Parts: sequence; structure tokens; C-alpha cells
Amino acid sequence: MLKETQHIEFKPNFNEDVIETLVAFANAKGGKVLVGVEDKGKPLKNFTIGKESVQKWVNEIKTKTQPQIVPDWEVVDYKGNEIVEFSIQEYPIKPVSTRGKYYKRVGNANHLLSAGEVANMHLQTVNSSWDYYPRPNKTLADISLAKVQKAMKIMRKRNDNFEFETPIEFLVKNELLLPDNRITNGCFLMFSEDENLYTTIQMGHFQNEITIKDDVVNSDDILTQIDEVMQFVKKHISKELIITGTQIENIQRWQYPLDAIREIVLNMIIHRDYTSSYNSIIKIFPDYIQFYNPGNLPDAISIEQLQTNDYVSKPRNRQIAKMIKEMGWIERYGTGIKRVRRMFVEYGLTEPVFKEDTDGMLVTVFGLSFDENTQKFEDKAVDIGGQIGGAMGGARGGVMGETGRAIEAIEGLLTDRQIEILNIIKNNPFISYRTLSKQLNINESAMLKHLDSLKKKGFIKREGKTRGYWKINSIR
Repeated sequence: MLKETQHIEFKPNFNEDVIETLVAFANAKGGKVLVGVEDKGKPLKNFTIGKESVQKWVNEIKTKTQPQIVPDWEVVDYKGNEIVEFSIQEYPIKPVSTRGKYYKRVGNANHLLSAGEVANMHLQTVNSSWDYYPRPNKTLADISLAKVQKAMKIMRKRNDNFEFETPIEFLVKNELLLPDNRITNGCFLMFSEDENLYTTIQMGHFQNEITIKDDVVNSDDILTQIDEVMQFVKKHISKELIITGTQIENIQRWQYPLDAIREIVLNMIIHRDYTSSYNSIIKIFPDYIQFYNPGNLPDAISIEQLQTNDYVSKPRNRQIAKMIKEMGWIERYGTGIKRVRRMFVEYGLTEPVFKEDTDGMLVTVFGLSFDENTQKFEDKAVDIGGQIGGAMGGARGGVMGETGRAIEAIEGLLTDRQIEILNIIKNNPFISYRTLSKQLNINESAMLKHLDSLKKKGFIKREGKTRGYWKINSIR
């Protein structure tokens, strides 16, 4: 049955809503409006089409849109009734407006664009980005040439053909410094002399969901912020000292792969929507970290594509991305998320969770659990719970017991969700039920019911109290 989608809309009669929807389609990926059809997909009774009606409608669409759009149309048979089908392609020069308002198709509804969204849509259309545009009321006097020289020094070390002699020459050639000593948005954010409100990152260390132990607000230039954010993270995550034979050979193992955390921070800075009124936020909990960044994914990229690396990267801030790449802090556009996922898996951790949230992106990463008494990561004790061997395999996973029989052999006793829980506990027996619920995106009460069921069926047992662990019983 035909229904309203991202590319199809029903309208019982021609009115202003039809024009609004065509504008929304033109600002997205195109679509069709079926006039003469009710919301639930039923043809409107007694709908008639006059000889000149459709041409008048087309003229009205043309005169009430800017730039003017002219949809294709045809009279078609729909469930035994004649209706009018208007179709419009994605418009090459965006955004299109009607009555001074701009809309974009999101899902099966029309979204009214904010001023910032209108500006970004136009910049993307002309193959530019916000950071290349002049910063209002800011000039060369508002940036630090010492910071520019520091960036140049980094670039010179990795590029034998680096030719720039002075900071001014460097800024001009890279379109960071404009005529009349004006600077771009990107230049201001990267090299600002003083702190500013536009780059603010709020960072907090939490004992639990409501108890904060440390918080910092950082409003430095974005190049300085990268190292300062990493210092805050390292200050508040756990590490263990691994003795390898001699003191010289002793190494530190961090709770998270630091290279992956740095990659996430770089992605936050490169892709942040600096026109948003929201700040970037980093929350560090005992066994997970959340990174929130203003700015949704581009229209052409979904969460699924992000996780499978099936997309073409389009940095929101191209000037900033170009500078950071030339400094060697990113390898190439569009590979960061893939590397982050791989580094977490190789570290023996669950892949990060990506989610669009409140006009921005929320990334959650899960770390190793740390035992403050032993000063060791509790994943070292995996054999405590470890009558289960083997690794996940296939869609359901391949958890194996002492008997060597896959857990599928008792699938009648367990749900798919309970099999997922067993797989996670097998890799991290010290994981808390709260972390499990977040990792699997289910509420805590439901998680407790699953764990209680697994205990009653004899698959798991809780050993110890506050700092206890899950013991997985052998499958018999």
C-alpha cells in the first residue's frame, strides 16, 4: 500500500501546503505530491480536475517560489480515480523558498529551516563552507601570529616542500587573511588571541549520572583545545602498569585506546557546527565516555552508512579540515570513524555507539573496568567467569561452553537479547547492569529482568558485592 515517505506526500486539494512540500522536496532529494489523495492514502471522493486547473496551479507554484521552480505533472489513475501527480527534482541552487520561508524534507514531514541551516545549505551548494567566509568585525589584530608560526612549524617538519616564509604570507595563500586585514571564520577559530565563546567545550568527570567530581569549561582556539581535551580525558580515565621484566620495559595500559579518543576529538572539532548556540560536551563516567557535538550528519549520510564507512566525507568546515590534515593530525577525509571502530575492537572493546541527538551527534564509548584495589583492569580476570570460550560468530554470536556446544543448542531457553548479554559479559565479567543497558540501548529495569532470568536459568552467577563480577556457568 502506498504511503507517505521522504519522497511522497498526499494532499486532498491544491493549496499552499502543496507548494511548501514541493519546496521541501526541492531542497532535499526530490519527490512527488499526489493531489486528490487523503492522508491515509485513500482517493478523495468527488475530486475533479478542470481543463485549466493544473496549469493555473503550476503558474501559482512558479510565482510563489524563489528561485522559481516548475514541477512536472501528469493526471494519473489512482485506485480508479483521476488525481494530479506533481514531481520535482532536487534543485541545483539551494535553498528554495516560498513566502519567505525555507523547508526541507526530513523523513515524511517538512522541516522549517533555521537561519543557520539556510546559510549552510547555500554554502554547500556553491561548494564552499562557513569557515571560509569573513569573520564579522575581526581582523589580523584579533589573532596570534605566534600560534600561526607554531602551526607552520608542524607543517614544515612533515613537508620538505613547505615554502611559506612569514605568517602573513601563509595566511594570505591559504585564504585565511582577506583584503583590508579581515580574517575568515576558520582563521579566527584556529588562531584567536583570546578565549572566545564560539569554541566552548564543557568537560565533566562524573562519579555517577548525577554526581560530578570535576568540570572544566574550555574556550581556547581549536588547535590548542585538541591537546587540552586529551589532557582532561587522560586525567580522569584509569590506567594500569604492566610489568614486563625490567622497570625500563614497564608500560601503561589505558582504559581506552588513546589514539581512538583523539580521533573522536578531532572529528568533533572538524565537523562541529560553530553557528549553533549549543556547546560541545564531554562526560567521563567510570566505564564509559559520552561526546556530544552540535551539528547533525549531512543529508546524504545516515548513521548506518557512518558505521559501515559507506559514504563520501564532506567536512562541515573545509578550511579547518584542510589545516588539520596538512598538520598531519588526520590521514585523509572520511576514514576517521572506520579507524576508531577498528581501534576499539582491536583493544578488546565494544565498538562506539553513534546517535543523532538534539541537533547534534552523540558518540558513546565503553572502556575497560578498573579495580581500584588491585590497580588492574578487570578484563584480565576474564577466565574467572570463563567456562565460555570462543568468539562471537554470525548474527547470533557463537558463545561456546566447556562441552564445546554452541549456545544455539539451547536457544529454546534463551532470547536473542539474552545471548547478546552473555556475549558481552563473557568479554567483560565486571561490567555493570547500567553499562549493559546503555550498550544495548534498553532501559535498566528491562536489563535487570534479563539478568535475573539468566541467573534463575543457571547461566550466570554474581560473585562479590559492589566490586563483584559475573561468573558464567558452563553449559550442560
